[in-house]
Amino acid sequence: MNYKVKLKNIKAFIFDYDGVLSDGNIYTVNKDMMFRSGNVKDGYAIQYAIKKGYKVAVLSGGSGQSISARMEMLGVKDVFLSASNKLEVYKQYLKDNNLVNDDVLYMGDDIPDYDIMQSAAVACCPSDAAYEIKQAADYVSDKCGGCGCVRDVIEQVLRLQNQWFNEDSKAW
Repeated sequence: MNYKVKLKNIKAFIFDYDGVLSDGNIYTVNKDMMFRSGNVKDGYAIQYAIKKGYKVAVLSGGSGQSISARMEMLGVKDVFLSASNKLEVYKQYLKDNNLVNDDVLYMGDDIPDYDIMQSAAVACCPSDAAYEIKQAADYVSDKCGGCGCVRDVIEQVLRLQNQWFNEDSKAW
């Protein structure tokens, strides 16, 4: 089945952070201060999807105040960091939010994302994802992690569901 058919039923987006919402590089100033590079267009799409009523979550093996702070600024309430078993966290998130696999678009970039990609209705990855993840993906964005891949998939879903570029899209 063409992945675009499945996009019409998506109600929730779940994203890995490092390598998806960031370019995967971590800049360390000292042991307590690390920075990640992200994309403002990804941020716009996330906050807009939330405004339109979609669930958005971040599920990452990584950790750090920079992740939590960025997601809080965008309105993402469900942020799961230091997840050693992402599939367990994913299943609990679905249960807690009355969602099923068919409701979810998941985007990951590396091997810890593989099991969720086998479960979610639409599995996506950035263009610079690991080989195994590209093979498991329903859709490989032409954008790299941290460079607009999140905007790419959110925009596709919202366009197909007639939720993109409406009157309320013009204000952040």
